[in-house]
Amino acid sequence: MRFVAAQYGMIFFEQEQTQMHPYRTHTCAQLTLKDKEQKVRLSGWVHRIRDHGGLLFVDLRDHYGLTQCVADPDSPVFAQIEALKAEYVVRIDGVVKARDADAINSKLSTGEVEIFIQDMEVLGKAKELPLPVFGEQEYPEDIRLTNRFLDLRRERIHNNIVLRSKIITSLRNRMIEGGFTEYQTPILTASSPEGARDFLVPSRLHPGKFYALPQAPQQFKQLLMIAGFDRYFQIAPCFRDEDARADRSPGEFYQLDMEMSFVEQEDVFQAIEPVLRGVFEEFGEGKRVTRTFPRIPYAESMRKYGSDKPDLRNPIEMEDVTEHFAGSGFKIFAGQIAADPKVRVWAVPAPTGGSRAFCDRMNSWAQKEGQPGLGYIFYRDENEGAGPIAKNIGVERTEAIRAQLDLKAGDAVFFVCGLPQKFSSFAGAARTKIGVDLKLLDEDQFALCWIVDFPMFEWDEENKKVDFSHNPFSMPQGGLEALENEDPLTINAYQYDIVCNGFELSSGAIRNHRPEIMRKAFEIAGYDMAVLEEKFGGMLRAMEYGAPPHGGIAPGIDRIVMLLCGEENLREVTAFPMNQQAEDLLMGAPSAVSAQQMRELHIRANLPKA
Repeated sequence: MRFVAAQYGMIFFEQEQTQMHPYRTHTCAQLTLKDKEQKVRLSGWVHRIRDHGGLLFVDLRDHYGLTQCVADPDSPVFAQIEALKAEYVVRIDGVVKARDADAINSKLSTGEVEIFIQDMEVLGKAKELPLPVFGEQEYPEDIRLTNRFLDLRRERIHNNIVLRSKIITSLRNRMIEGGFTEYQTPILTASSPEGARDFLVPSRLHPGKFYALPQAPQQFKQLLMIAGFDRYFQIAPCFRDEDARADRSPGEFYQLDMEMSFVEQEDVFQAIEPVLRGVFEEFGEGKRVTRTFPRIPYAESMRKYGSDKPDLRNPIEMEDVTEHFAGSGFKIFAGQIAADPKVRVWAVPAPTGGSRAFCDRMNSWAQKEGQPGLGYIFYRDENEGAGPIAKNIGVERTEAIRAQLDLKAGDAVFFVCGLPQKFSSFAGAARTKIGVDLKLLDEDQFALCWIVDFPMFEWDEENKKVDFSHNPFSMPQGGLEALENEDPLTINAYQYDIVCNGFELSSGAIRNHRPEIMRKAFEIAGYDMAVLEEKFGGMLRAMEYGAPPHGGIAPGIDRIVMLLCGEENLREVTAFPMNQQAEDLLMGAPSAVSAQQMRELHIRANLPKA
């Protein structure tokens, strides 16, 4: 037996020098000029067939790349090759020849050679395709997902899935190098109130009871810390019954789950920053990556960017300009300010946006967003502001706004007024639209940051009660003393997010490891202690037997891959995604089950009336 090739992870052997492997001696990305005049065997898919004046060219594709194969009319298999169709799977035997200088394709690793076909066998025929594999035409989602096996053959998405694997390998290696050990946690577990709906699994052995698929390995990773494992990580599948979005898959997703013992918040930052920075540098194709992630308090992020997921590629920062409108001639704002001291006016600068046409477009956009409009001033020169607001507040106030925001001739500024908690998201959307429309974003970078000091609690307007705003297992800043003596809505937690280019990559926290603090926090959020014991009894019992201070985070792998692939939808970086209605169109899930299966699980369907 003779070894003949070991590139691209493939190893080939020949039984004897004259007897080739049944399917291939090389991949479709291996052959170069050094293989000239060698007899070879390739197998793959017919990517494209071209007829050039009697010469037939077959671009043969496999997982690794493309090789051009050629047959002339004298070839014994010329008629068979004429009958080939796109996506047939074939075996081709032939001799490697150098291409003519003017026929070299520098974009292919095999672009200097071609195979003169001597023999061919069809290994698998293909019906007429519902969507082409050659090219990158856009096709409706239902066609793509129903035929995902074909969609995955297309170059862009195929490369995305390969890159996803490489990114996960890199993340895993970097975590191990950082002293973390990978452990697996259960998939079938108990239902717990963690902010989203659970996927439930009925128990056959325990009638009327249900398992839940984990929304995250949150409790298990904390229990591992309590059990003394110190540094845990896992490429963890998570399951949440949520509506789909472009940056969130319905049903399931993966995260780089990690937890550390005997740490403070900064220790977690120092552990995970090099991992993420390294991955973005490794796969970011030369784009700049933030060296040290800035720490931005939640309140500051909302005030400057109108979002807790700021895109720092956008240079626009909002400012409070309430004082310039208080008592002014612009009665719409001045009246609100006088009536309620909590009312604020925020300014959204628009560098280079100083034209009436742009300001009118922004005003129309605001109205489509359900707002009455979007007030503005634009500056013709540094001392002259124009627009209805400028006329109403006067030259002095208009100049004061310009000076505060450091605006120049050709710039504009837009204003929102009211209670910040009600208008901040709209103001943030306006900031984003201005940055995109005026092409202000520095797109040649991955801008990462930490958002810190999230509120521990928030007011649930629907249920008229205080509830957790983030993670119920987080340590409140100030500990038990703060919970007992301060207004819950003023207490921050040791909670933090990582944000990149406007996408939240992960949430994390320093955990509450003391049972008395946990009980008090859940009491403030309105949870009965019996519910706490039922849902989190295992965690509480563990805390009572010596729990170390610990914390962690869980960056979302799907979003990391999406950013590194330059995609805007997670569907493009997931091998077998569901559609927007949480359906797997290829496998037919969710599907009905038999009456016998239902009886075994002691359940019956109670369907809504049509």
